[in-house]
Amino acid sequence: MIRLMLVDDHAVLRDGLKNILGLEEDIEVVGEAVSGDDAISATEILLPDVILMDINIPGKSGIEVTGIIKKAYPSVKVLMLTMFDHDEYFMAAIREGADGYLLKDAPSQNVVDAIRSVAKGHSVIHPSMTKKFLSFELLREEPEPVNKNSILTEREKEVLLCLVQGMNNKEIAKSLFISDKTVKIHVSKIFKKLEVKSRSQVVIYAVQNQLVPLG
Repeated sequence: MIRLMLVDDHAVLRDGLKNILGLEEDIEVVGEAVSGDDAISATEILLPDVILMDINIPGKSGIEVTGIIKKAYPSVKVLMLTMFDHDEYFMAAIREGADGYLLKDAPSQNVVDAIRSVAKGHSVIHPSMTKKFLSFELLREEPEPVNKNSILTEREKEVLLCLVQGMNNKEIAKSLFISDKTVKIHVSKIFKKLEVKSRSQVVIYAVQNQLVPLG
């Protein structure tokens, strides 16, 4: 059972989501929050598996709250559900550790599927979205002082490329002819070496620092 918390200050939207999610046997809404501070306090008490987080909420923004929660509770998955499709919001959310980014005009089934996806440790960023948002122009910043690609093994580089291509663990295992357990070990080591918190972040880091070829 996926324990879900809703963070949004619009009661109508929360009620609508609860009605939709109430039809799913594997998802349970265990709590709600209407502001940034409420979300932080509720997370401490409930420790949900997934948080469906709006950006524009009273007090601390959903992006700021995401960073606080992910730092304190790394295992809690945060899926942004927002009306903002601006690049800067997307990038800020992912950098704060968001495990996915979805727009509010997405079909309800997409929201349900995204919740299940991030609960399993996957990213909801589709490869086609990666190409749209993660362009070098969008990601251009000061260069990293250390080329962390050099600390990855050849196998880890292969796994990293698969992650950027949007593969899940089973797909990576099949592609590289290794076990699911081995994939998990490699992914964990990549996260630690690149100092990232989620698959979304590892995609951004890899593209930003040209660790993998695009195209």
